[in-house]
Amino acid sequence: MKDEFVALDATAQAALVRRGEVQPRELVEAAIARILAVNPEVNAVITPLYDKALTAAKAGDLADGPFRGVPYLLKDLDVYSAGDPYHGGMRLLQRLEWRARHDSYLVARLRAAGFLFLGKTNTPELGLNVTTEPDIYGPSRNPWNLDHSTGGSSGGSAAAVASGMVAAAHASDGGGSIRIPASECGLVGLKPSRGRISLGPDYGEYWHGLVISHAVTRTVRDCAAILDATHGGMAGDPYVAPPPARPYLAEVGIPPGKLRIGIVTEYPRLHPDCVAATADTGRLLESLGHTVEESRPPALDEIDDTTRAFTVLVTCWVATTLAEWGEIVGTEVGPEDVEPTTWALAEMGRACPAHMYLRTIEWLHGYSRRMAGWWEDGFDVLLTPTLAAPPPHIGELKAPPDNPLGTDKALGLVPFTPPFNITGQPAISLPLCWNTAGLPLGMQFVAAYGREDLLFRLAAQLEQARPWSRRRATGVSW
Repeated sequence: MKDEFVALDATAQAALVRRGEVQPRELVEAAIARILAVNPEVNAVITPLYDKALTAAKAGDLADGPFRGVPYLLKDLDVYSAGDPYHGGMRLLQRLEWRARHDSYLVARLRAAGFLFLGKTNTPELGLNVTTEPDIYGPSRNPWNLDHSTGGSSGGSAAAVASGMVAAAHASDGGGSIRIPASECGLVGLKPSRGRISLGPDYGEYWHGLVISHAVTRTVRDCAAILDATHGGMAGDPYVAPPPARPYLAEVGIPPGKLRIGIVTEYPRLHPDCVAATADTGRLLESLGHTVEESRPPALDEIDDTTRAFTVLVTCWVATTLAEWGEIVGTEVGPEDVEPTTWALAEMGRACPAHMYLRTIEWLHGYSRRMAGWWEDGFDVLLTPTLAAPPPHIGELKAPPDNPLGTDKALGLVPFTPPFNITGQPAISLPLCWNTAGLPLGMQFVAAYGREDLLFRLAAQLEQARPWSRRRATGVSW
């Protein structure tokens, strides 16, 4: 992307278009040039849609939304864009050259906001890993150091934004898949409250409510403004998050007041870099007038039970997903159609009796109530490191074919993200720290259900106190 655009967030790019200083075509051409220059290094974009985006950019009927003419990328998972390839990391869909027949509601809202889709981004198969290294497309590489992972499952989107291809990109999160890549790539990544973004028309909920979509961005205001353009229920949704009192963008810049913040620096197997970064963030919060104390919801320590419940839920849905795709494409999905890990998880799901699944759902409901009690007792925000360790090396978390379920190393990296998919609470990863090796270390802030407004106020205050958006990833050329 041209130098004058690379440093701009999506909000600033849209302002140029509104003032007539730049045409949408110029933004799209600059973004395509940046993708062509950098994508061979990071492998973020797997399906280019350049001609389609250029045609839309030149059209006179381009949607006149808040992001009119701004380039955007869609993760190749969880949402459909009409007429475009969709693979979800699956070799079966790649082999069949399967294309979506309609827009997901979220994609329709992104179009109405004025975004122009330049392509689809890399993702692990069905989003089932915390690193983006699918067999069919190979690994996405971290723009801060190409030997390291981007995280998953929105790793392609995060790599694209961190390397300057676009200012923002679609991401989705079922166990941390927005926040993990945001942390590893030095970006802002909000997982909204359950029910904030419609999954329709294809799903009422996915992974029993754990999965939700939003974006990865470089600035807090982009994160807020994109949510303004996309949130809200659609007809037939099984539940909808309570509407905000005012636009989320209006919260950016409002002082959050003096908050009571619990901080987690003592936890099993936390890497020293993450401990140091979290403690440093705690001191920053205190300097801004907040009360910070070592405290966390007791339910956060129910690690073994949470892992078991999460596994039951996800494996059952993997089995269901493969059966569903078999119906869609007209052929039964077999082990040769997916990666060994995906097949092994599906086999676990098929072996799970219905009563165990239902009992697991009830356990998760109880867990959510136990977790919520901590906020009811007077805390405003929980601060944790987003991850338990710095970004791992490529290949470190990919299970070998002879051991498709791998080890618990991947789960050990993410003790703090899946709990808030279970509870449905909003959680945001902010790029507040880097270690001495130059790798980003995101900090996660969690609020009570429905309180994205509070997170935006706090995030904007931290962004002003420690600006990050103009830092450029050191592993790619600029």
